[in-house]
Amino acid sequence: MDCRRGKGTRAASKAGAAAPKVSAPSARGAPTKPTESRVAPEDAQLHAQRCGSTRASGSRRKKSAPGRVGRPPVGARGAGPDQAPPSARDAVDGQEDVAEGPEPPAAPGAPLPGAASRRHGAARAAGKQRPPAAPTAVPDLGAPSLRQRKGVSGSRQLRDVLDTLRLRRQEISEAAEIVNKVVNHLLRRLQSSEPEFRGVTRLCTGSYYEHVKISAPNEFDVMFKLEVPRIELEPYCNSDAYYLVKFKRNPAGNPLSQFVKNGILSASLMLNKFRKIIKDEIKNIEDADVILERKKRMSPAVTLLIREPKEISVDIVLTLEAKQSWPPSTQKGLLIRQWFGGKVRKALTLQPYCLVPKPAKEGRGLQEETWRLSFSHIEKHILENHGNSKTCCESDGVKCCRKDCLKLMKYLLEQLKNKFGNREELENFCSYHVKTAFFHVCTLDPSDDQWQTKELKISFDRCVEYFLQCLRTEDLKHYFIPGFNLFSRDHIDRASKEFLSNQIEYERNNGFPVFGEF
Repeated sequence: MDCRRGKGTRAASKAGAAAPKVSAPSARGAPTKPTESRVAPEDAQLHAQRCGSTRASGSRRKKSAPGRVGRPPVGARGAGPDQAPPSARDAVDGQEDVAEGPEPPAAPGAPLPGAASRRHGAARAAGKQRPPAAPTAVPDLGAPSLRQRKGVSGSRQLRDVLDTLRLRRQEISEAAEIVNKVVNHLLRRLQSSEPEFRGVTRLCTGSYYEHVKISAPNEFDVMFKLEVPRIELEPYCNSDAYYLVKFKRNPAGNPLSQFVKNGILSASLMLNKFRKIIKDEIKNIEDADVILERKKRMSPAVTLLIREPKEISVDIVLTLEAKQSWPPSTQKGLLIRQWFGGKVRKALTLQPYCLVPKPAKEGRGLQEETWRLSFSHIEKHILENHGNSKTCCESDGVKCCRKDCLKLMKYLLEQLKNKFGNREELENFCSYHVKTAFFHVCTLDPSDDQWQTKELKISFDRCVEYFLQCLRTEDLKHYFIPGFNLFSRDHIDRASKEFLSNQIEYERNNGFPVFGEF
């Protein structure tokens, strides 16, 4: 099969003003550094990821708050946001971390009038020379990017946002019952009537099953997993993520032989047959009004819309499961040794990998016979066991804010899409981009101490800053396939990344007003 890799040029759009670059403070009070490489050998390059261009970060910080002179630098210990006096830092979860404090003075470095009068009076009474004004004469407001915002200004306000996103148990139960009824009906049909799909089983993945679903239980992702005999993967156009699939042996009687075309297991033929079976069978589901949504050009999913008794969207993805070694392109991915340990990483890489029928871009067209690697089942395991310690977030363990940060990041993107619903610049962004960036931040900050619930704002801002860096550098490496850049111009054009970066910067500098909209 000829591989015509399109090299169509795209002019870099200059629409919109350049995003103000503001560095976020880390959980230890030091500003988060821009990262040169998102995925690298763990021991040698994690430090390099943290120690990016410090000077550039400091320059951006100064531009965001002109006139702030005479206060401790943001990077100094205790100067970051939420770095309040010990009494405030030890407050119980759910209370405000740090008071907002007064507005900055009109004159740079000028002492507050009341404080100056008291100091002069005290000096005269004691007969001593007045000491020079201490840096704390102007109350430290923390990082300018966090303290001069309206709207969400602290961990407590972010928790209020999370409360609005919490799913009600009754809603979850009702939605799950409806979805299970539809999915189980289709599963029985495939297992009993179609020899090529007889071995299919259900694999529940996605945000609902990972417990990071937000807003409403109205979208579900389900994989119909089919184990295949030993296969050979042929990288498509030197891609690390897309492959042509061949059977190493194709014995007579193999029910999938009907989908083999020129020695290649045809993704399009197999997906079309799968889609047709579902389309015919949904008419036989009782007590539910289910329709088949129009096929999306780049999506591997068969999307159902359940209209009655409750409107719910269900993406069903046909998935091949290969019980063999992961492809070489994944060897430098899944950087979790410092997060979970080497033994856990080895155990996860011994799990099967999956392939979904997703077209690869070929010039201006699509190659519809390709399969893309999928590690949804591993991602689910990571989120379910996300703690550096075994008891993290258990009933008798210490709670962390990792999942809360992921929910807020997903909500930020969702709200921006709602706000700019007709803007094509946001069409190609999805929650998987946010999730991938979140995994990288967890790799950089593996300790549970770096995700304390009382420092939710700091942790969330680290995630936002990392995502912004990925947009600015056009580099978001797949967490499992480091050679695959999700933000390359082959996937998302530069103008779209600049637009999203500008919008996130605006929200960040103004306290995320979009959280209170729609």
